Amino acid sequence: MSDKDLELRHLETLDRDLGRFANLEAAAAYVSRPLVAPGIALVFIILAGLAAAMLLGQSGEMLVVVTAAVFGAYMALNIGANDVANNMGPAVGANALSMGGAIVIAVIFESAGALIAGADVVSTVAKGIVAPETLDTPATFVWAMMAALLASALWVNLATWIGAPVSTTHAVVGGVVGAGVAGAGLGAVNWEQMLAIAASWVISPVMGGVVAAAFLWLIKSRIVYREDKIAAARVWVPILVGIMAGAFTAYLAMKGLKQLVEISMGAALLLGLLAGFCSWLLMIPVTRRQSEGLENRNKSLKVLFGVPLVVSAALLSFAHGANDVANAVGPLAAIVQTVTTGNFNGDVVIPLWVMLIGAFGISFGLSLFGPKLIRMVGNEITKLNPMRAYCVALSAAVTVIIASALGLPVSSTHIAIGAIFGVGFFREWDAERRLKQARMVVPRPDNIPADERRRRKLVRRLHVLTIGAAWIVTVPAAALLSALLFLILRQIPA
Repeated sequence: MSDKDLELRHLETLDRDLGRFANLEAAAAYVSRPLVAPGIALVFIILAGLAAAMLLGQSGEMLVVVTAAVFGAYMALNIGANDVANNMGPAVGANALSMGGAIVIAVIFESAGALIAGADVVSTVAKGIVAPETLDTPATFVWAMMAALLASALWVNLATWIGAPVSTTHAVVGGVVGAGVAGAGLGAVNWEQMLAIAASWVISPVMGGVVAAAFLWLIKSRIVYREDKIAAARVWVPILVGIMAGAFTAYLAMKGLKQLVEISMGAALLLGLLAGFCSWLLMIPVTRRQSEGLENRNKSLKVLFGVPLVVSAALLSFAHGANDVANAVGPLAAIVQTVTTGNFNGDVVIPLWVMLIGAFGISFGLSLFGPKLIRMVGNEITKLNPMRAYCVALSAAVTVIIASALGLPVSSTHIAIGAIFGVGFFREWDAERRLKQARMVVPRPDNIPADERRRRKLVRRLHVLTIGAAWIVTVPAAALLSALLFLILRQIPA
């Protein structure tokens, strides 16, 4: 064999070896990619524990608070992966926001809502469900809150992993109830508060659906079904944006600014009215400029609803951060106060670092684990366009703002999903109504088979059953898990 042949053979062998090495690198990258997000999440959880340790110094109760901080960070990540995805899904599903844009908006406004206006609902979760005085010692109360926090986090994580759209609020309230009953019996639970919370779980999705359907009816009747759609949109789009801006401003004045200056309900409503009026005036030239050259058809309206949808998504993120941060840091705040002061009967004071864990945890959870659920909510329940998605987002925002102002830890999942179902069912009703009107004008036999009628439904019925079952199971499952964890944790010496 010649030297040239040997050289060629060596080169072929080298090429094969390099090819195997490249395939090995590609395989390693493919395998390691799913581990990146959990790795980053683990780093955040560890940092939360380290931050708690640094703030407490060498106190004897440091280990308890560090453990609680770790559980709180873990729960906040799950909230971001679950609830925030539900709230941002409509805007992404309507193609008004890219996935990256939605995540950026959610991170900013979720954090702002949690830090500015989240304290009231935190107090409700921490002290309003289980009466602390029914638990015999501070250690018992701490273990009860710890068990509730860990149980709710584990349940939401499991449900998210298997693809069940559960409510994090259901999980944390169920966890608090289960630990309270295990620690002091049925009398430990404030059943009047529980009744109000349970009622809000039923009322909030219905309210969200009704409000979303009402907004969609307004848009269809005043814009879509008009002969000159663009002219009608120039009138109504600024009004809808003004309504949204007014509601947001009034809520911010009542919830956020009261920490700086006392604002009455009347003054807050006046500020909201002023902001809504200014937003209406601002949007008139913006809408007129956007509508120039648009064709008089439904597809053109999507352009005009892009800005309102983005703003409503930001509003919803703020409201969600204000309301659902309680799920992550309510029990944590109660544990920190009890451990550091020995008082578990007084009002809860929320340390800034506790709120930061909730705010950043929600943001990280959305960024790392949210896109899959965002796509599911935005595309798989009913078809959304910018007009329908705007109705969903505004309805959910208004409903969750009212609930947060009342101090009720309602489920943003219930509200957002209820609004999506409301839009879908309204579309079905409206399509059937228009079909009947058309048949009255031009009578024709109705010979559509039953299977074809079911196929033409605009809302996937399977999701109604799946989501309903998940909502029903979450509270007892979290309660039972929490009670079991409490019985284990209280065996640990105080």
